[in-house]
Amino acid sequence: MAVDYASLKKGGFMRQKQKNNFSLRLRVVGGNVTAEQLAVIADVAKKYGDGHVHLTSRQSVEIPFVKLDDISEVKAALAEGGVEPGVCGPRVRTVTACQGSEICPSGCIDTYSLAKELDDRYFARELPHKFKFGITGCQNNCLKAEENDLGIKGGIRVAWREADCINCGVCVKACRNGALTQEDGKIVLDESKCNFCGRCFKSCPTEAWDTVHGYIVSFGGLFGNSISTGETILPFIDDHDKLMAVCDAAISFFNDNANPSERFRFTIDRVGADKFREYILDAYNNA
Repeated sequence: MAVDYASLKKGGFMRQKQKNNFSLRLRVVGGNVTAEQLAVIADVAKKYGDGHVHLTSRQSVEIPFVKLDDISEVKAALAEGGVEPGVCGPRVRTVTACQGSEICPSGCIDTYSLAKELDDRYFARELPHKFKFGITGCQNNCLKAEENDLGIKGGIRVAWREADCINCGVCVKACRNGALTQEDGKIVLDESKCNFCGRCFKSCPTEAWDTVHGYIVSFGGLFGNSISTGETILPFIDDHDKLMAVCDAAISFFNDNANPSERFRFTIDRVGADKFREYILDAYNNA
């Protein structure tokens, strides 16, 4: 009986060099795996693999050396422990994320909750080629957002509140972009230099800042045989629904305009950066 390798790959089973052996990619959202899931993965790797797992560059887990005849049993064993196979091929892949504001002091947004939402909304959606989301919590950019087809970076828009300021100057020293100056007892913000890192607010002993947490979105990142840095073409997004509208628009543009096996970056370049910019700005402005 012929083996449907395309369907197996779609379900996360990737052929190895060794005949009838597969490396199974698992569905991991935002890099988070529970202790219970880890135990199940370990048991499956011992029983059906060669006793080891591989941690991928995109925060997933792969179980190598799964035999063709054991695939059904492997899927059932993983399902009992709440573990699902991932996907490969031309579809939305695993959503990656750093630890974000729930754990990291530098974080500006809850990256994991956003990763779960994007995963629920888009995971495994069929597209002309693979599409990757990456979420990083702040300007430290641990997740390298601009390497993704669509990258999201957390940020904080600030406004100085004079009534609570003690003029200690700590915020001016904390700012790495020279966006803040202290003049005649006042803090002056040069918005053209602000990158929304939030260091001023986080360093302030009296929290003398009004803040809005939000998102900096980049499009068309690529890091493989060809390398391209994702471009930020939208203003700071401070509304969650507007962010989702922008993500929907990017996916739709890619699906409607891409040639088969063409990455998002190349679709933008071929169709025209101006046309894409107009499309995304329309989604942003009308959300």
